[in-house]
Amino acid sequence: MKFAHPWYLLLLLLIIPLIYLEFRKRPAAVIFSDLTFFKARNSNGRILRHIPFFLSTLVMMMVTVGLARPQKGRVFEETEMRGIDIILCLDISTSMAAEDITPKNRLFVAKEKAKEFIDKRKGDRIGLVVFAGEALTQCPLTFDRAILRNLIDYLDFGVLEDGTAIGNGLSIAISRLKDSRAKEKIIILLTDGVNNRGEIEPISAARIGQTLGIKIYCIGLGQDEPMRFFVNHPKVGRGYIQSDPVDMQLLEQIAGLTNGRAFQATDAQSLGIIYDDIDRLEPTTFKISQHTVYSEKAHHYLLPGLLLMLLNLVLGLTIFRRLP
Repeated sequence: MKFAHPWYLLLLLLIIPLIYLEFRKRPAAVIFSDLTFFKARNSNGRILRHIPFFLSTLVMMMVTVGLARPQKGRVFEETEMRGIDIILCLDISTSMAAEDITPKNRLFVAKEKAKEFIDKRKGDRIGLVVFAGEALTQCPLTFDRAILRNLIDYLDFGVLEDGTAIGNGLSIAISRLKDSRAKEKIIILLTDGVNNRGEIEPISAARIGQTLGIKIYCIGLGQDEPMRFFVNHPKVGRGYIQSDPVDMQLLEQIAGLTNGRAFQATDAQSLGIIYDDIDRLEPTTFKISQHTVYSEKAHHYLLPGLLLMLLNLVLGLTIFRRLP
């Protein structure tokens, strides 16, 4: 609350001498020959005679506050977010079923950490590309976190032909960013193997991303040695397979070409730390401006003051009418 013309409030100081004079003045007297009638009644006249003055004083106070123009403000905050366009490029090949990373398996942990990363990126558009022996866009760039999280939850093995087509996954992710007007465009590539399928070489795809100003962060998920594990795949069938170790050399080349970084995660905790590092390396910038809008509240005082003035006038002509 503030006053547009606060100097009007100085008029309230006049009320103090008026109150002093009101209680100091001697009441008018009328001479009666016999006071028995008045003494027989318990009169409150001494108190009631001050009511008109009290009402007049209240009117003066309300009008004075109204003239000072009280205003109540509401603060509006405008946040301009200059976000980043991000594509998550996720490997869903059969080797992601390996249970060396707990809980459950590599794919489960990769999905959970990706969702945690998504929740932190306020103001960014995020999309999802998945790949195995081929690649497809699971979700285009969007601000809708709920839809993106649901699509990640539904990811499973067998959606695509098996294999690891890193180049194809990268090329589709790049195609989703090539027309973006965002100041920063990044791809987070997560895989656990080596490129063994697809028509596009990963380095060739990375060079296209470099030309378009797209930064690629690479995450290698798994150990440095081959791993044998049991799978129940809708296309491969049930049985034990052996996966290749993650090709960190390739991932470092891709990241180096695009001014990104390559990381290796061997458990759920290290994968979470990597996503936190990427989050810090690519902050979303915010521009916050505030302004206050004031609404006039003078009518809350002037209108009751007017009504009290009319009431005082009516009472002065009736109940508190003075003898001439």
